[in-house]
Amino acid sequence: MLRRSFLLGLTAAAGLALSAPAFAGTYNPDKLKIALLPDENAATVIQNNKGLVDYLENELGKEIELIVTTDYSSMIEAMRFGRIDVAYFGPASYTIAKDKMQGGDLDIEPFAARIKGGSTTYQSVIIANANSDIKSLDDIKGSGIELAFGDQASTSSHFAPKYTMLKAGLSAGADYNQNFLGAHDAVAVSVQRGNAKVGGLSRPIFESLIEKGMVDPEKVRVLTYSDDIPQYPWVYRTDLSEAVRNKISGAFYALKKGTPEGDAVLKPFKSDGFAKITDQDYDIIRAIRSNVQ
Repeated sequence: MLRRSFLLGLTAAAGLALSAPAFAGTYNPDKLKIALLPDENAATVIQNNKGLVDYLENELGKEIELIVTTDYSSMIEAMRFGRIDVAYFGPASYTIAKDKMQGGDLDIEPFAARIKGGSTTYQSVIIANANSDIKSLDDIKGSGIELAFGDQASTSSHFAPKYTMLKAGLSAGADYNQNFLGAHDAVAVSVQRGNAKVGGLSRPIFESLIEKGMVDPEKVRVLTYSDDIPQYPWVYRTDLSEAVRNKISGAFYALKKGTPEGDAVLKPFKSDGFAKITDQDYDIIRAIRSNVQ
């Protein structure tokens, strides 16, 4: 399995005490702290998700504090030590958090995943600078090029593209040198500018960056896509009262594309809605993690 120790020491949250009671089924705060990953600039993420805050405050009758964590590991540790209540994890970072919370005072449970085109799966994409000599994965073999990833705990900007290359016979160190840039948009921009010849990131985010004009499709070349992977899970603390958990999950399931409140929430996620999902749906991510270091 992926060494659990690789995230240790990356955040000081481990030394912080629980900020809320950990008794199962009794936690019912007046304010819910909801965390999002920094897949793009934090200010952009906050601005784009104002509709989510407004919708949940109205549906739940609670104040909502939206938090964009500094990186994936800080979200894991914040959830582990009770500093956030609901989070939009990446698939891999969810499984890492679940592992780290075993035997602790808190646990987490996925309850919803993004629907797009009727599916709760998505892909990673591996791109190259259009002016580079990398025209296929075969060209990476033994090249020693710098390859850009996002966060080390990211599914679609680390584990999935690296696993895709591993299946093609490519490995870090032997064939390429890896560089972690933190965010998906940073990977795409780095490849576009030629700072990195190749990079891996989420396909939906990549396509969104093209739509926004942040990435010029003439300046990057798509090499391949990963196999389908389960979508990012919405997760809540299991010590929340059953009534609160039901209201939260119900609010997400009720979102409909084409309605004012639905579009306000779903548009930033490029989503048609949210569907039920369980921990078992992420066993494929655990399998990928077991093969990728």
